[in-house]
Order: sequence, then structure tokens, then C-alpha cells
Amino acid sequence: MRIYNTLSHQLEEFVPLDGKRVRLYTCGPTVYNFAHIGNFRAYIFEDLLRRALKYFGYEVFQVMNLTDVDDKTIAGSIKAGVSLDAFTKTYKDAFFADLKALGIEPAERYPAATDHIAEMIAMIRILLEKGHAYRSEDGSIYFSVSSFPAYGKLAHLDMAGLRPGARVKHDEYEKENVADFALWKAWDEKDGGVVWDSPWGRGRPGWHIECSAMAMKYLGESFDLHTGGVDNIFPHHEDEIAQSEATTGKPFVKYWMHCAHLVVDGRKMSKSLGNFYTLRDILGKGYVGREIRYVLMAGHYRQSLNFSFDALNAARASLQRLDEFQGRLGAAKAASPQPSPIKGEGGIRGKDGSSFAATAAGPRPASSLLAGEDGGEGVPLPEWAAAAKRKFDAALSEDLNLAESLGALFDMVHAGNRAMDAGEVSPQQAVSVMVLLESLDKVLGFLSKPEEVIPREAMDLLEQRQNARKAKNWAEADRVRDALAALGWVVQDTPQGPKLKRK
Repeated sequence: MRIYNTLSHQLEEFVPLDGKRVRLYTCGPTVYNFAHIGNFRAYIFEDLLRRALKYFGYEVFQVMNLTDVDDKTIAGSIKAGVSLDAFTKTYKDAFFADLKALGIEPAERYPAATDHIAEMIAMIRILLEKGHAYRSEDGSIYFSVSSFPAYGKLAHLDMAGLRPGARVKHDEYEKENVADFALWKAWDEKDGGVVWDSPWGRGRPGWHIECSAMAMKYLGESFDLHTGGVDNIFPHHEDEIAQSEATTGKPFVKYWMHCAHLVVDGRKMSKSLGNFYTLRDILGKGYVGREIRYVLMAGHYRQSLNFSFDALNAARASLQRLDEFQGRLGAAKAASPQPSPIKGEGGIRGKDGSSFAATAAGPRPASSLLAGEDGGEGVPLPEWAAAAKRKFDAALSEDLNLAESLGALFDMVHAGNRAMDAGEVSPQQAVSVMVLLESLDKVLGFLSKPEEVIPREAMDLLEQRQNARKAKNWAEADRVRDALAALGWVVQDTPQGPKLKRK
């Protein structure tokens, strides 16, 4: 597997520090508001990376931080008139609900900054002792950029423009203001009741020290992968490297990966432009998580992504095509002369004793099933499916080139539909292709169609329509049908009775 390392500006072979175990840190949300669709572009990229690593046989231990103390969270809690914990809990809970809606796999740890103040103080103490930090007149502690000669190596900065001693106190500042940055901020009235004691006085940590302290607590002083958006490269990730390596004297992270910005309808997302969307905004317009996931994942992570409702509609059509293909495979499988496969030693066998490569309930190892081989006992994948698998894997292993991986997937759908039209797909082959799709979905996360949850209101209206039809009150039946349509549901009258389908 090759990935693009921001640190070297090159594609590199991915070789973890500890065999097959990958330690991964991903920058999480600052929980002062609902996360917007641009944030989720980064979280989807990180989810794809995690899933791809697992797909290729690595064991992943992921840490994603929750920034619950900084300028924004403090200002928001004071404005709302509630404690910092109460204020941030609302947005923490919303964040986890959003991750679930998008099918993002949970990380192994979600450390919150406010639970790790002791680790931050210990790290600042070492930086002071080593001469990498100093105390200002107001009691704040700053990192001395000039004390770390390698500063700028991630962002590839020209250090000639640095002004020694220039200080940046705030968490939010422009990228051109390269300067000493706050590790610990002395308390002032703007912080309200948000304050901790430290050896150098009362205050709170700076934003950058939070990630370093939490990353090293759970992943060690040196670990494999650190990710985020390109806007994190400088100053946040640059500052993480400086303070971490100055503390330990060891390399902080081996590989850095960053995703490009998301724009909406070709423009930077902005509330003033009316193109600023949270995930809730998009879901409220009738789209579902897998459609949004598809759009956020479909482009290459290092290229700017243009998000639009046209793209969401195209994603809906693409997913419908995939669903229909899987439905056809299911119908082909149902034609099997072995209707009730049972597991036996050496593989999966039908009641008549015949064996085949896998069922949807339990795949054989990828080395035998998914390479188009039968392992000496089963039915291999059709060549059109095996070829798609090879292309999918090759693209995914080359810096997560999901655009080409998806191309291989849809090539398989096209070839598979032609083969089924010609009656060239046996029930056993259909099962093998279904297992392949299950395997690919461990990376994609949108092939499995989630069970539709129909709201009680819609079910009540459906019952009203049925009662009106039984009474031959066609006007009332039409009225209820229109009411259902207004809620986003279409009634389909089938031999088994009426069913609701989302518009």
C-alpha cells in the first residue's frame, strides 16, 4: 500500500512501526456547534483510510480527540449561560449521532481535552525545563519556535520570515502569523469559570498542546499516522510536531495525510452565501446518510471536492443501480437447487452435498475466493468479478484512489448485468459475487442498504388510506396519498398489500 506523505511530499510505501499494527490519530471536532459538511469530508476520508488499512490486513488502533476547551467553546458556554461541560455535551452527542448516520466506524478512543489537563501540564513542564518554552509577563507559557530548528518541516515554510519573540495568544489565527504559540494561557475575565491550577498559575491549555498530549498518551511518543484537513497543516500540525519532538527528542509521526477542502456549488462554504450546511440540514431535505457518504467519498481525498445537490441526486441514482444489481444477484442465488446451504467441514455445502465458495452468511478467505480461485473445493468468481476485484484493490492501495476503485465496481455491475441477461451466472457464482460485494463494502460502507425506518405518522396515514379504499372513498384515499407524498413517501400497491417507499 502506498500513501502520500505530507512530510516528504512524496508517495511512500506504507510500513508501520510495529508490524501489522497501525496507530492512527485523527483530528476530531471542536464541539462548539454542529459539525458542517466540510468537517465530514475529513471524517469520511479518515474512515476510508481506517477501513482500507483493515481491508489490507492491518490492525488499527485509532484515536480521535474532542476539543472541548478553546476560545470558541468557552465563548459559547458563557453566551449560553451554562457550564462548559453542559454546553459541549450537546455537540458531542450530536457528533456521535452524525457519525452513525454516515456509517463512520467508531475509533478506539475519543479523549476529551478537559480530561487530560494533567498530561498537558506535565508536557509543558518538560518544555520549560529543556528551554523550549518561557513564561510571559501575564503568566502564560509560550513555545519558543526559534528553539526548534526543524520548525516548518511539515508545511515546508521559509523560516527567514520568522520574527523571534512574536507571540500568538489566541487559538484562532491566520497562517501567515508564524510566531511563538501559547502552551498555557493565564486566566483572564474572558475565560469565566473555565480555569485549572498549574505550577505557573491558574489558566487553561492552548489548543495545540491538547492533541500532542492526548496522542502520545494513547499512541506512544512515536506512532504511524496522523491525519486531518489541509487547513490543519499549519499552524496546528506544525506546532504539534515542534512541541512533541522537543519534549521527547524522538520523531513524532512517521506519515502525515491531509485531505483537500470541500466547496459547495463551486464556492467556499459560507453562511453569508447561503451554502453552509450541517449534516442535519442535508438530512432534513430528504437525503439519507449513505447518499451523503457516497458524495463525500467518491473523489480523491487530495483533490478539492465540489458538494452539490446535483451530486447527491447522482449518488442516489448510482446507489439505486448498485441495489438493483444486488437484487438481481439475490434472485439468481434463489434459483439454486440447494435452497438451504449448511456449513460443514472444509467449506459450505448444500443439502445435496455439493460445495461452493461462500454464502452471504460466511465468506471464505479472500486469498482463495476473491482472487478468482476455488481453493480446490468451491466455485470461483466469474472472471468479470475477479478482474474488478483486482482493479479495485490496485487503485485502493495506490493512495486511496477511490475514484478508480468505484470505476472498477461499476464495470463489474455492467459486466455482471450482461452475464445475467445471457443466463451465464450460476446460483453459486451469484453467491460468490454477493460475498465479494460484502467484502468491498467493508471499505465503502454504502453498499448495504440500511433497513428503512418508517415513522409512525406515515404508517398511520397508510392505514387511513387503506380504510378509505375499502370504503371506496377515492377522494379521501387520494388526499391521504398526497399527505404521504408531502412527508416524502410513495405508496406502492403490491399483491402482498400496500408498501411505503421513500421518494
